[in-house]
Amino acid sequence: MKTIKRAAAVLSVIAGLALAWPVAAAEALKIGLILPMSGPFAAYGKQIESGVRLYLKQNGEVFSGRQVELIVRDDTGVAPEVSKRAAQELVVKDKVDILAGFGLTPSAFAVAPIATEAKKPMVVMNAATSAVTTKSEYIVRTSMTLPQNAAPIASWAARNGIRKVFTVVADYGPGLDAEAQFKKTFSAAGGEVVGEVRTPMKNPDFSPFLQRIKDLRPEAVFLFVPAGEQGIAFMKGFAERDLAGAGIKLIATGDLTDEDVLDAIGDPALGIINSFHYAESHKSPENKAYVEAYYKAYPKQRPNFMSVAGYDGMHLIAEVLKKTGGNADGDKFIEAAKGLKWLSPRGPVSIDPVTRDIVQTIYIRKVERVAGRLQNVEFDQVPDFRDPGKP
Repeated sequence: MKTIKRAAAVLSVIAGLALAWPVAAAEALKIGLILPMSGPFAAYGKQIESGVRLYLKQNGEVFSGRQVELIVRDDTGVAPEVSKRAAQELVVKDKVDILAGFGLTPSAFAVAPIATEAKKPMVVMNAATSAVTTKSEYIVRTSMTLPQNAAPIASWAARNGIRKVFTVVADYGPGLDAEAQFKKTFSAAGGEVVGEVRTPMKNPDFSPFLQRIKDLRPEAVFLFVPAGEQGIAFMKGFAERDLAGAGIKLIATGDLTDEDVLDAIGDPALGIINSFHYAESHKSPENKAYVEAYYKAYPKQRPNFMSVAGYDGMHLIAEVLKKTGGNADGDKFIEAAKGLKWLSPRGPVSIDPVTRDIVQTIYIRKVERVAGRLQNVEFDQVPDFRDPGKP
């Protein structure tokens, strides 16, 4: 009898080990983050990585039984060949399961063919040209598109008596998208674009453009430049030439008044009307919890739209793997991502099952001083807004 009991106990242990084996043996989930961690756009990479790591910290760094391993590669900014080389190494040498990050459009465009060839999911956490998701069927985006943010501010301007606008945009994919969508929406509402300028991506001198605008005296300037140094430089010139005193309003996509640079812009930002999908001041339980957790983890940073895109990108990966049982196969991953919905710190979001792009609320905001700090204060919104830059 003792022998039988002993044998039964041994079999029970073996059975238990067998049941535990799949979890214990689950391979790490390798995520390759390609981000600008140095150069003029290093703040992009820092914020996205911060959002990514915050989500991991809050969720035990394990998705569907797989330990998450982050491998970060610096693409230095607008350097497509560097991004491409980093992706090739991540796929071939590091054998990552998922490619993610992509602070700028040239990076996403360069890596898309690699994602297609390797059949790797590619989660875009910023690059905002509308066409990004068309470059590979393995791309899904958790950030935004510029047409998605430009159309609402054009509609707001037309509704509020602005009839003549001068456009200033950075001369690359997102800027061209912003310009085209603003003109399309504004013109359809009865407005007129009386002048336009496309500024170089690197080290633009805004002086001649600002003087031209002052001489022409439009009712408003519509601006899109990459978040950060360029916006600060433009605002400085706008204030120095007293364009506001000349009766010229400034309207923009929210990149201009991104929380990461608001304090550096200072008082000249007060009163700017802009449209965007996330503000630190957004009122919701989810955002209150996010902002508190972010400041606790990164006391010297303000949470911004890039951090939230990184955070949501990881949420998407985690939720997709729940649906696939931990399988990160490219085809299964993308199929599971289509139609996914969740409550983000920015509000309700979903993944368009056709375009694999994010659907979200776009808010009209005004820069105000709240409790002694500059904030983008939301006063209107366009819910469930899809990218109008796609058919």
